[in-house]
Amino acid sequence: MNTGEDIQGLRKIIDFSRLISIFILAIHFYLCCYRAFEQWSWTAEITDRIISVIAKTGLYSDIFLPKLAALGLLSISLLGAKGKKDEKMKVRVIVCYIITGLLLYFLSILCFYIPTGIAVIAALYMLMTSIGYLMILTGGVYLSRLLKEKLSHDIFNTENETFPQEERLLENEFSVNLPTKYQLKGKIRNSWINFINLFRGLLVAGTPGAGKSYFVIRHIIDQHIKKGFSVFLYDFKFDDLSRITYNTLLKYRKNYAVKPTFWVIDFEKIYHRCNPLDPESMDDITDATEASRTIMLGLNRDWIKKEGDFFVESPINFLTAIIWFLRKYENGRYCTLPHVIELMQVDYDPLFAVLQQEEQIKVLINPFISAFQNNAKEQLEGQIASAKIGLARLSSPQLYYVLSGNDFTLDVNNPKAPKIVCVGNNPQKLQVFGPVLSLFISRMIKLVNRKGQLKSSLIFDEFPTIYFNNVNRQQKVDTIF
Repeated sequence: MNTGEDIQGLRKIIDFSRLISIFILAIHFYLCCYRAFEQWSWTAEITDRIISVIAKTGLYSDIFLPKLAALGLLSISLLGAKGKKDEKMKVRVIVCYIITGLLLYFLSILCFYIPTGIAVIAALYMLMTSIGYLMILTGGVYLSRLLKEKLSHDIFNTENETFPQEERLLENEFSVNLPTKYQLKGKIRNSWINFINLFRGLLVAGTPGAGKSYFVIRHIIDQHIKKGFSVFLYDFKFDDLSRITYNTLLKYRKNYAVKPTFWVIDFEKIYHRCNPLDPESMDDITDATEASRTIMLGLNRDWIKKEGDFFVESPINFLTAIIWFLRKYENGRYCTLPHVIELMQVDYDPLFAVLQQEEQIKVLINPFISAFQNNAKEQLEGQIASAKIGLARLSSPQLYYVLSGNDFTLDVNNPKAPKIVCVGNNPQKLQVFGPVLSLFISRMIKLVNRKGQLKSSLIFDEFPTIYFNNVNRQQKVDTIF
């Protein structure tokens, strides 16, 4: 049993063995350097008698025997030594101490062949032998500190979890390749993240400031424009990504068979105008339904969870009727969102009379007309007022001006007229700009998704800030199609 008494007993045996080793070496010095001790007056008659008795044992008959005996006892004392374990202790350091000590310990005999005084020879011999003895002792103590199984410096097991990664650049006409670095066996190596087929879509998730745009999005913009893609960019914090896009286009414009044009939609600093309700892009009433649903659900995010409810579908149907009426009236001359907003503010009596002239929307407006004729004004206000109140937030000169013009169309991947389109938002005005930009995106997606068009890249910064195709999440994400 490893009790306290056992440990104390072992400690005494170790100390006693080392003490005998030193005693044998001290007597050896006294006998070999006796004349020097006489010169120093370090001899005494009683000491000489005691040592002469010890010398008769035969241990000191040869100069090497006492040294070997002292070394043996020292080795025995070191066997029981338990030094504090140190994972940084190196084997080569221990070996260096022991070998150097043994050389000094045994080759110190050469001092007797130095042609000089007895006192100097004796001092050199004892000094070299003592230094050798101490170095052997130090090496032995260090040996007890050495761990048989080294502890890993990688306390979190990072090294063992690393693995070889793709270091080849796998590139094709549509790929995006992100340069990266990784650690393997303690070395930093270059590698590539290869997105071979981005037509499946790419979702980049991360908190604000995580580096989504810097580490991923800017590479996609650069490589896609370099490869001749048309681009639609939703820039949430305008104009960070838009500047990158414009400068990249200037750099690679010569790569396009037909040089693309660059367009910007921003409601604060007006660059260009575009009508998302362009009549030429609205083929039937389902386009009006999709546009009205996008606008209303973008304005009222709570309605997304209540789709199908009476007081949610009613304003959507009413807005659909208004949009489709303007689409059909004079071949869509007034089919713009500002005209839709203003037409909704007209009194019910003349408004319903005008809307009834369009056959395709009679089914949509019939419930409203019935409520009006039956004096169910409270119900009618509940059905229509929510649409009016929401759209009233969009009533501003800047929005009206931008949305009523048509400097360009949203068919960004038209091979005869490719475009780079950037639409900008402002985080402080998200509730106003978001629904309108959602309408731009909804209309653009339909025009882009056709056969025979140019390859295109659709990039959305902070995707949850818009409403698109029933996709509404709270995570901070960038999306590339």
